[in-house]
Amino acid sequence: MKLFTYEDIKNKVKELTIAANYDLDIEVIRKLEASCDQENVSLSKMIISEILDNANIAHEKRIPMCQDTGIVVVFLEIGNNVHFDFLIDDAINEGVKEAYAEEFFRGSVVNHPIERKNTKTNTPCIIHSENVLGDNLKITICPKGAGSENLSQMKMMIPADGIDGVKKFVIDAVKNAGGKVCPPMIVGIGIGGNFEQSTYLSKKAVIRPIDDESEDIIANELEKTLLKEINQLNIGPMGVGGKTTALAVKVNVYPCHIASLPVAVNFQCHASRHKEVILW
Repeated sequence: MKLFTYEDIKNKVKELTIAANYDLDIEVIRKLEASCDQENVSLSKMIISEILDNANIAHEKRIPMCQDTGIVVVFLEIGNNVHFDFLIDDAINEGVKEAYAEEFFRGSVVNHPIERKNTKTNTPCIIHSENVLGDNLKITICPKGAGSENLSQMKMMIPADGIDGVKKFVIDAVKNAGGKVCPPMIVGIGIGGNFEQSTYLSKKAVIRPIDDESEDIIANELEKTLLKEINQLNIGPMGVGGKTTALAVKVNVYPCHIASLPVAVNFQCHASRHKEVILW
């Protein structure tokens, strides 16, 4: 049995949270560089170049890559041999609280959706836990800004809508989002499960490695088809036009009820912030 301490979890979450706000993943940077080379609209090419400059400044000067430092979403994969003698949610929230206070990140969480008093700690976080076999603990930190999040959509479709209905829903959601989600975007799509599972799938989709592909044959084809169609919409970087609207489309699927076809679309802006670690 593996025993983790409160300090182990708190300090690692703090470290990941800080890194996520300062350091854009190298794979995303390379995708942006490739998109800049291929872009045929001069203004769009300039915008992508400035996005890359912004990422470099954030990394070098330890300045958040976006002023919206997000609400922190945490994904946990907890091995069945892992044990805690404390509430792991408490350690996670404390790690985020310390990171935001010490780095002077913007506090963006309010205590109540209607009363709306700032908690001033950027907590509580949104925490998802999954049980897996083994004695490892995987922690993924994703500070999610509201600009892209607010344009996300979910629809309870019916099986008769089929794959064409799914495509139309996604494309319509992208058109509605336009430049408001700060493209080039990553489009996360969850299909299946039920109401809440589809949105969870879409959120997990946006943190997949940017160059990976679904192992599901249908989802894989859908990723490729939708990426092509989205980049033909001429929304472009920050909505000014061009062929770089999306850097990637990720589709996650899950079994569902015979009468349902739940579909969720979660948008991630070009500041694709997430860091992960496996503790053992």
